[in-house]
Amino acid sequence: MKIAVIPARGGSKRIPRKNVRAFHGRPMLEWPVRAALQTGLFDAVLVSTDDEEIAETARAAGAQVPFLRPDALADDFTGVVPVIAHAVTAFEDASGQGVELTCAIYATASFVQADDIRAGHDALVAAPGQDYAISVTPFAFPVQRALKRVETGAGPGLAPMQPEFIASRSQDLEPAFHDAAHFFWARRAALAGQAPVFSPKSIPIEIAPKYVQDIDTPEDWARAELMFAALHPHDGGPAPS
Repeated sequence: MKIAVIPARGGSKRIPRKNVRAFHGRPMLEWPVRAALQTGLFDAVLVSTDDEEIAETARAAGAQVPFLRPDALADDFTGVVPVIAHAVTAFEDASGQGVELTCAIYATASFVQADDIRAGHDALVAAPGQDYAISVTPFAFPVQRALKRVETGAGPGLAPMQPEFIASRSQDLEPAFHDAAHFFWARRAALAGQAPVFSPKSIPIEIAPKYVQDIDTPEDWARAELMFAALHPHDGGPAPS
């Protein structure tokens, strides 16, 4: 079997209740649920949550919530891999069937595209020696030319983090990527063994920067609304005023 698991706990602090807050006309959680369903890949689309309101929102969007996540996996310090592994085991126990591949899709991945999820699936299936396929996106500026603050006798100043690259042309530097926080596909054994997600055994699935925006602060949320409205002006409700 292939399942999607969307982890969505109720304890968001920087943007309270962000998983069920309206984003471009729909609860935030509904966007990744819709993308998962649109792929046509999954035997089940699950939401792992500790919160009844989130569970009701998930079911209304078309996802399954066959269990509530235990409190021990719903604090600020639990990583995503143990949460996904728990959901897979709970689903297997309830269904009596084994899960071969799982796609973890983030609850705030409102920009996630069904085609990108399919691309991750196809890449992992084609590489049986790999553990994961992960959404990534390039940094907007060469990380080798990053600057840092320094203190001098005359006051605060700047210094290059890697002085050997400060005069290099951007096109001559190796591209660098960061987690796009859309999804990752995982094999059952990798989850069971809690294999590291960022390693040479993880296939990068590159996401266009226009579809990537972290949503951790009110400023992030406002920027994401504007980006989403520009990309989907007629999808999901009125554009933000």
